[in-house]
Amino acid sequence: GGIHKTINGGVTFRPIFENQEVYSIGALAIAPSDNEVLWVGTGEGDPRNSASFGNGVYRSIDGGESWKHLGLPDTERIKRIRVHPTDPDTAYVCALGHAWGPNEERGVFQTTDGGKNWQKILYIDKDTACSDLDMDPQNPRILYAGMWTHRRKPWTFSTGGGQTALYQSKDGGATWKKLTTGLPRTEMDRIGVAVSRSNPNTVYMVTETKNEGVLFRSDDRGTSWRAVNFDPNINFRPFYYSDIRVDPTNPERVYSL
Repeated sequence: GGIHKTINGGVTFRPIFENQEVYSIGALAIAPSDNEVLWVGTGEGDPRNSASFGNGVYRSIDGGESWKHLGLPDTERIKRIRVHPTDPDTAYVCALGHAWGPNEERGVFQTTDGGKNWQKILYIDKDTACSDLDMDPQNPRILYAGMWTHRRKPWTFSTGGGQTALYQSKDGGATWKKLTTGLPRTEMDRIGVAVSRSNPNTVYMVTETKNEGVLFRSDDRGTSWRAVNFDPNINFRPFYYSDIRVDPTNPERVYSL
């Protein structure tokens, strides 16, 4: 558990997040403009029935030597953190919230002052989480957020449907639009989203539908979409994962967990 750091190319590692109140990590982000600034979201981001919980967000400004707890304690599970490419104090948190019951501290949160203050900038309802979040690397005002309705229970779980949908902001999170053109018309399961670093016009979304597709692609920064793969094996347990990645130099090479 926790986070380990290497300074010699992976020959040895040492723990750098071992004296906090929690050890479960859902998200780790390094500020692109200052690699000494690390952001951590605690709590497992893939809520199986045995998933551990966290107590919010931590940040280090000295490469992990020391940490400060920055709040959002009732998020319990954080899946993703994205940091502004030129401002290490501006970050966005994608929070799953409680897995076993409703709560208000879930959705997308923003800070512009290094975590001293937070704004909840995308919230649907107390049963709908943020399952993934990505940022346009060339225009950080453009954000994509997957919102996901789910609930774990001791004997079963519900996942997808409800208010599950993909959203986009073009003003840094001040306003959001639900994306629909070319996306499934029927219920979707948990959403994963990834922007191509080498060509941000290209964005991928992974989900599960009954018969409308699994992997979707946009080549106009989210304006329109098309299904490009229908094989359920590339996302066969979407309620646990739905993670998608794009090769940073090749928008045609995609990885699914």
